[in-house]
Amino acid sequence: MPPVRPWVVAVAFVVGCEAIGLAGAAVTNPGSDWYRALAKPPFQPPAWVFGPAWTLLYALMGVAAWRVWRVRATAPRARRGLGVFAAQLAVNAAWSPVFFGAHAVGTALAVIVTLAALVTWTVVEFRRVDRTAAAMLLPYLAWVLFATVLNAAILRLNP
Repeated sequence: MPPVRPWVVAVAFVVGCEAIGLAGAAVTNPGSDWYRALAKPPFQPPAWVFGPAWTLLYALMGVAAWRVWRVRATAPRARRGLGVFAAQLAVNAAWSPVFFGAHAVGTALAVIVTLAALVTWTVVEFRRVDRTAAAMLLPYLAWVLFATVLNAAILRLNP
């Protein structure tokens, strides 16, 4: 069997990350009566921003993870970085069902704070292996931190 071409693996990483995003999008309904009834802060972006932003972020995540995966044989830290990446991806996947599915805004805040910590850890681990991969995660980290503030504001406005 011939070896798998690197671009095929890169596409698989991106598609895998995008699939996580699609799973979250399946339970996200900003048009629901529950969500529309929530008080939101003035810095809440319009709903149409989230789809394109997350699509780009998941693509960057996939390419970053692929870059680290490529050097796993020569960089022992790559395996740990990919493990932390997988953990943050799992926590990422949990946020939408908790927030939009269970309507548990407080629990969702705990989930996203955990996510922010794991993404930060992933950036640190990736930086030890591939600085470009780490840099590719910085927009994701910035978005997660913004989403954390947004989640906290929604919780504060809706006691």
